[in-house]
Amino acid sequence: MKKCLIFTFLIVSTLIYSQRGKTGDKTFLNRFPSEVFNEVSSASLKMINEVDHDIIVLIRDQEKNYLRHVYIRNNESYTFKELPITRLFVQFKAKDFFYEDKERTVINFGEKHTFNFFFDPTQIQNYIKISEEEFFKP
Repeated sequence: MKKCLIFTFLIVSTLIYSQRGKTGDKTFLNRFPSEVFNEVSSASLKMINEVDHDIIVLIRDQEKNYLRHVYIRNNESYTFKELPITRLFVQFKAKDFFYEDKERTVINFGEKHTFNFFFDPTQIQNYIKISEEEFFKP
């Protein structure tokens, strides 16, 4: 009986863990156009997820055209490399809500930026709640 319980626990915990994506996964690849790279710029943007849940981050250029997206687990980070030189809009899906950061990140040649996601109720005014349609717009 004890062996059966241990075996069941192992199977259930494996199934629960397997449902979760890995940092760097392109979870909505079929809903967006191809990703945009600029191999000459040497610019990068490191995204750090400090909230208590996983998020999906999407970056857009200054005309709000899709550049790239990625899945980031909680307490992990991901670096977008070879970014085009532009102003970036950062949008993200957190649980069942979609947000856009009010700040714009200016990417110039060779720059390395960092963007931290963390939940602070006093900072909620830094984000705009957006619709799912706006998030998935190409």
